[in-house]
Amino acid sequence: QIQLVESGGGLVQAGGSLRLSCAASGRSSISYAMGWFRQAPGKERDIVAVIRWSGGDTYYADSVKGRFTITRDNAKNTVYLQMNSLKPDDTAVYYCVASTGWLNTNAYEYDYWGQGTQVTVSS
Repeated sequence: QIQLVESGGGLVQAGGSLRLSCAASGRSSISYAMGWFRQAPGKERDIVAVIRWSGGDTYYADSVKGRFTITRDNAKNTVYLQMNSLKPDDTAVYYCVASTGWLNTNAYEYDYWGQGTQVTVSS
């Protein structure tokens, strides 16, 4: 089992920045991918970005390319999502995810989920 704990959400004005963190604990001896999904009210849970633990390959949703950056710290078992130039459309609950496969872009393909952290971008 892998436990995921997110932090870093909050309220920010449009154009601002936030950094989300997700610390993984538990079963970490197997290579896996970690990333972020988000869900806005009344909408489906969509992928934001994901990073491959071994090798560092990354994937970004088109809507966040050039604005968001996903990185990892192997020593801390932590993944980060730096979000710049935030827009009101980025408002959502952001969930940290982990998977034993690569590249998974659908929510049902992820076995492990954090509790979620709210990101609100005001106009």
